[in-house]
Amino acid sequence: MEFNDFNASQIRIARPTDKFEEIIDFYNNGLGLKIIERFEGNRGYKGITLGLPDTNYHLKFTTHAQGSPCPSPTKDNLLVFYIENQNDINRITTRIKNLGYLEVEPENTYWKKQGVTIEDPDGWRIVLMNRSYIT
Repeated sequence: MEFNDFNASQIRIARPTDKFEEIIDFYNNGLGLKIIERFEGNRGYKGITLGLPDTNYHLKFTTHAQGSPCPSPTKDNLLVFYIENQNDINRITTRIKNLGYLEVEPENTYWKKQGVTIEDPDGWRIVLMNRSYIT
């Protein structure tokens, strides 16, 4: 059975946060994602979309004037970035560390073998994996 019977022009992962400015700092200044869009005043919401240059994969974070609690994730909810150049990973982890975020022990030790796991301000984890991903 064939399930990929459509073409998506873009993929965006969106989530709420009560730590809006800290999230922007972590993903933009720490991780280095480019700010693609900001909006404010949409029925009490404001938000930001971040992504890698020249790609259609984006992260969108929103917050609401009355609060935007985000449920605590498990330690194995991961956003994995496959980065082939170890120097790039070192540079990113240094920037993130300078913002006050340190490497954490991954739930699954597979991610430690070639990766660095770091929690964002909401406790969601990213992994900087030192390899390519080819299926």
